[in-house]
Amino acid sequence: MTTTAPTTMTMLRDSIVPFLGFFNGRIWARNADPGVANFAVGNPQEMPLAGYVEALRAQIEPLSPDWFAYKLNEPKSQATVARSLTARTGLDWEPLDVAMTNGGFAAIAVAMRAIVEPGDEVVFLSPPWFFYELLIRAAGGVPVRVTQAPPRFDLDPSAIAAAITPRTRAVLFNSPHNPSGRVYPLADLRALATRLDEAATRIGRRIYLVSDEPYNRIVFDGRDFHSPAEVYPDTITTYSYGKTLLAPGMRIGYVTVPPTMSDREAFRERVMIAQFAGGFQFPNALLQHAIEDLEKLSIDVGALEHRRDRLVGALRGLGYETTMPEGTFYVMAKSPIDDDVAFGELLAEENVLILPGTVVEVPGWFRISLTASDAMVEASLAGFERARARAGAAPG
Repeated sequence: MTTTAPTTMTMLRDSIVPFLGFFNGRIWARNADPGVANFAVGNPQEMPLAGYVEALRAQIEPLSPDWFAYKLNEPKSQATVARSLTARTGLDWEPLDVAMTNGGFAAIAVAMRAIVEPGDEVVFLSPPWFFYELLIRAAGGVPVRVTQAPPRFDLDPSAIAAAITPRTRAVLFNSPHNPSGRVYPLADLRALATRLDEAATRIGRRIYLVSDEPYNRIVFDGRDFHSPAEVYPDTITTYSYGKTLLAPGMRIGYVTVPPTMSDREAFRERVMIAQFAGGFQFPNALLQHAIEDLEKLSIDVGALEHRRDRLVGALRGLGYETTMPEGTFYVMAKSPIDDDVAFGELLAEENVLILPGTVVEVPGWFRISLTASDAMVEASLAGFERARARAGAAPG
């Protein structure tokens, strides 16, 4: 009996079945209901930053006939990002190292298309962002998981090194980490860099490190964020402004060629080709005109940290096991029953929406987004308590 190999489209579809299933399921169906406390995804639940609106308004009046013409990697945008990266990392970024993209999603897609040849393996950490596997497969790559165990979600450079084979082209890395909230310290990054150097020597080919950093300005408790680019020369950094500004529908981000890369000029060309090949993956004109003002803005990270403290303390008081995120928007909590989707449906019946851990490859847990308002946090606590009781869990 012969079997038919799965098509590319089948593999792409299968990689996002849990994500699509959630948004077609019973939990998200309650999204528009009045009085719902929505912790399911990192969407804004309050009005946008006033400064964000002003930055766009200031650039909406055209100053030249080509104000809204096709825009590629605009020199002003590139210079703004290069200054920011240099200040944050101490490395000497040049504007031409920066490729502007329509969001962090596109930045990762461009990076994958620029480095992956058909059949190349890309190692990534699980739990992942929803679309890592999809983007690796879409570039012709083979996804290879390395699992991080809850509740610590520690980085294990030895496990990453063990997953590397002669076909490995890249490691896709995320810090601050969605969904765990871990912010990996410089010592961990140095250990990872050492392992990658050793593995590259062993297999006889370069291994890129794609560092996905959309939350690198959302860190708590006075922590410092460090990028792997500071310690590993072949690091490609991707970023989205949608997190720092809590405007995820306004798609602007970037992918960068590090100043430490030996063939950076050739790599710059590959990145631009990938931007075109992916369907013109450049930000729109207005966002690029506004980038200097947008770069200066941020949501109130202190308020987000306070919301984390309130929610985590309250949930632990109710008997939930939770993480204490070091950054990002997210808290992970353990479901009181094994079926996290079923428990999410119980919570939805109590007007509390969460993301089941199964969607992000952490079955038995669920993710809570801190982008919910303070009022939603307070309104949700009775629902968290009732759902836990209905699940048969002992009181906290």
